[in-house]
Amino acid sequence: MKLHADKPEALTVSGTNLEHARSHNRRAVLETIRRNQRLTRAELARLTALTPQTVSNITAELLEAGILLAGAPVRDGARGQPAIPLSLNPDGAYSIGVQLDHRHLIAVMVDMAGVLRARVETPVDRPSPKQALPVIKKALSDLKAQSASAWERLLGMGLVMPGPFGVQGMTSVGPTTLPGWEAMDATQLSAALGMPVRLEKDATAAAIGERLYGSASTLQNYVYLFVGTGLGAGLFLDGSLYAGGRHNAGEIGHMIVEPDGLHCECGNRGCLERYVSLRALGECMRLPDDNEALRALLAQPPLAGDAWLRQAAPRLRQAINILECLLDIEAVVIGGLLPPAWQQALVDSLHPLASSTRSSQASRLRLGSAGRDVVALGAAALPIFDEFNPQYEVLLKRA
Repeated sequence: MKLHADKPEALTVSGTNLEHARSHNRRAVLETIRRNQRLTRAELARLTALTPQTVSNITAELLEAGILLAGAPVRDGARGQPAIPLSLNPDGAYSIGVQLDHRHLIAVMVDMAGVLRARVETPVDRPSPKQALPVIKKALSDLKAQSASAWERLLGMGLVMPGPFGVQGMTSVGPTTLPGWEAMDATQLSAALGMPVRLEKDATAAAIGERLYGSASTLQNYVYLFVGTGLGAGLFLDGSLYAGGRHNAGEIGHMIVEPDGLHCECGNRGCLERYVSLRALGECMRLPDDNEALRALLAQPPLAGDAWLRQAAPRLRQAINILECLLDIEAVVIGGLLPPAWQQALVDSLHPLASSTRSSQASRLRLGSAGRDVVALGAAALPIFDEFNPQYEVLLKRA
């Protein structure tokens, strides 16, 4: 079905005709096509506020590069040349995502539509950079063996792990962080691995994946809550990722919700992730400190974790109220490593939400992606996000 740009459902990303903003304009065109799936050049010009000539030049380059596909011509009225709809080519580019956690490394390759093309999983034990780099290189070699033809169109790699990063007293402390990564940056990793690397927290990567392929694809302002070993968040404000001064925005797990509550390794008491996380689930249910016991519990219906849900719900409800009042967001998306049924039970336990800037109960909570590969897929979304997401800071650059 053809999408007309003057209809209210048309999703827009404004471009600019400033002389030095070609990078921004290219991303605006790609993001607008991604969000609307199929557009003509005329529709693109209207939706992005770019001149028809600018759109024509950008789309011609993207078609030649194989990033876009041209559909069959469509005649829109009796006069004029038929319009050619443009869409993203899933095989136009590929990216790699690597999730490095305490117990395992998962590496995936995806196409531009987010479809999994290859996957590798390797056990690890809280690896330092020196220990992890050979494992990552081996995983990349295995991915290439599975999908060698895609290697020529590789955008780069996203590497994600639990945060926070570089915070005195909080980094490399406790169950959510990995040792020895404080001094490692993306430039060093890119040099070591021979490709562009973006380093990010797991929650932020999952939020970007949700933005590109999931339930947040049409939202401009939302918070993604990632329930993992700890609890993290990714923030999208005005359609852009908000990372904070040291890329630690979204460390909601260390928001204090219970004064004088449970002790946290960060040094405080009553942090939210001490009540809402997989670690908190295991402690509440008095499980042995091993993955097998937790995996066996999560294989059961959510009723088996009712005591944890009753513990988690009031604290998480309080945090959601704070987020809504502070940020005036459209929705909170809840995802992470819980199985879908448990994720749904957690969302159900949060109703009714307290009144806030979003007083209506409808659509304030959304289910995000879940499952074992959600972080790795989010990591793979990072290079694609860099390719698509309009970067407004380029508008301020001088020649």
